[in-house]
Amino acid sequence: MTHSPAPARRDRRRLREEGRRRRRRTVWVVAGATAALVVIGGGVVTAALLGGAESGSGSPTAAAEAEPIDFPADEPATQPGSEPCTTVKVLSSLENAEMVSKLAEGYNAEPRDIDGACVTVVAANDKSGLAAEDAAVGFTDIDEAERPTVWLPDASSWLSVAREGGGSANVPEEGASVGSSAIVLAMPQTLATAIGWDDEAPTWDEVFATADDAEVWNDLDHPEWGEFKLGKTSPLIASSGQAAMLASFGSAAGSIAELTADQVGDAEVADVVREHELATSHYMATPEHFLWHARQSEEAGSVADFLSAVIVDEKSVWDYNRGVTSRDGVTRVASDPPEEQLVPIYPSDGFYVSDNPAVVLTGSWVDDAETAAAEDFLRFTGTEEGQRIVRDTGYRDLNGELDAGVADVGALVEGAEGGMDFPGQQVVTAVHDAFPEVRKRAQVLFLVDASGSMGEPIATGQSKLAAAKDAITQALDHFAEGDDVGLAAFSTVDAGPITPGLVSPVADIEESRDELLDALAGLQPAEGTPLYNAVDAFAKQQAADWDPDRINAIVLLSDGKNDTAATTITAQQMVANLDELHHSTPVLVFTLAYGADADVTTLQSISSSTGAHYYDATDPTKVGDVLGDLVTSF
Repeated sequence: MTHSPAPARRDRRRLREEGRRRRRRTVWVVAGATAALVVIGGGVVTAALLGGAESGSGSPTAAAEAEPIDFPADEPATQPGSEPCTTVKVLSSLENAEMVSKLAEGYNAEPRDIDGACVTVVAANDKSGLAAEDAAVGFTDIDEAERPTVWLPDASSWLSVAREGGGSANVPEEGASVGSSAIVLAMPQTLATAIGWDDEAPTWDEVFATADDAEVWNDLDHPEWGEFKLGKTSPLIASSGQAAMLASFGSAAGSIAELTADQVGDAEVADVVREHELATSHYMATPEHFLWHARQSEEAGSVADFLSAVIVDEKSVWDYNRGVTSRDGVTRVASDPPEEQLVPIYPSDGFYVSDNPAVVLTGSWVDDAETAAAEDFLRFTGTEEGQRIVRDTGYRDLNGELDAGVADVGALVEGAEGGMDFPGQQVVTAVHDAFPEVRKRAQVLFLVDASGSMGEPIATGQSKLAAAKDAITQALDHFAEGDDVGLAAFSTVDAGPITPGLVSPVADIEESRDELLDALAGLQPAEGTPLYNAVDAFAKQQAADWDPDRINAIVLLSDGKNDTAATTITAQQMVANLDELHHSTPVLVFTLAYGADADVTTLQSISSSTGAHYYDATDPTKVGDVLGDLVTSF
């Protein structure tokens, strides 16, 4: 294969020494209780969210002692107002969807009368980064009648992203915090104890240095745990990913709390962050994706096979420890708690706090009646009843208090010191802009089913293959210079070999894009579906070219079951081979079930055996959105 060199790697010891030298120039001192301004129903109150030091850099605010809020009782109407009810549509993130849904239920459970009309609150959710993109353009892809009235992402940073993207006319600059959740380093208890971080929290610099040390578990007499595996979500999609990237830049620049946009743009700082990112296996869209895989890994033998630590919010730690996981971030499944519990680690030089800000959108689709009703819903979130729901669903209330049961199950620390607000718009957008340059580069093969069924039409009038081509073409925009990308397709004619096979070798996309697009355009549906043979053969080829400084992966798109007249291996042998590769030269096989006839069970087993994720496009008209979501793993 044609293989472009990975980004140059500088001497790691020198990089760390440069980081330490910068930290000596700017020292942030953790102090008493953090105070944050929280806007409730048009007023301003001061609430201690988490203990910590704050300054005027945009990430934190001025430190002060705050009087606890005496939450007022809700004041519902005696009788509901007249119908038709005013509908308040609230769009949340996936992470805080349960809390927002319960708040909507709590509000709807009592009669409401706003300007003579009854009120119904309806909750929906989307990934934070995707919602921010939609908000930036005024939700133009949604009919006006279905556009949200209130946006409640899990962190204020997404308001900054949306406004920077052009949404300032629709998205207010600040929101009303509903509750908070610290973003922590979560570790399996046994691993945290072995390294000592459950007793003495590390700095972020120590976290990144440890993740970069391939011998850390060997040195601690635990070679069975392999290398230190640090899990991160995509900073373009999830708040925990944003926090991880901000911490990386802050650590490299010398201070988490005092990070500036100029430092984010500094070439030496970017070099250190780029080095940090080499320790990342891949990026996932949500914390739930990582934790679902962690649970699967424990059930297969050991959670340490999948992760050593993952950067997630406290609420996700509580969910995991009580046995709640989600494969897709939407459908939540409750089971017995895991044997190996996670413990949250609060890095000693500070950690970001998701503040769950609610904003009443100001777009032309929101009328006065909806605004008034939305403001009443926001009022409810700050009441005694609303804040009880916040605590019951795993969040800290506006006084920073946790439900005692939540704190116990999640091993969450009351009054944890070092909590910081996300920084201001300039820093957040600078990090977003820098991520494509510093992220770990990918080595990816798109593997496309080219069987006869791919010629069938879908609801859009296109064939399945034509729609897949459009989706792949769009997905290629995610990749940049330094990413190696290739294309293969599989089918059979009678009992013949896999055809057409590799049609565009894995090579730097900057140079090979045109060739790959030409090869993609030339794909035609044939006959059989040699799914098992194709996955087995191409996984071994990718493993032979495995590069530890890249995300080595296959993106498999298939619309049917294994069906070929050629001699084929079994599904069990295919999965066994993938599992063997995963423990030597791991190639992540992301699977996308395409159309109603896709072999979902087999595709899920393929992705799970490689530590990758399964994606559902069984509605083939959604293949573009689903594949776009998938490539954020790179």
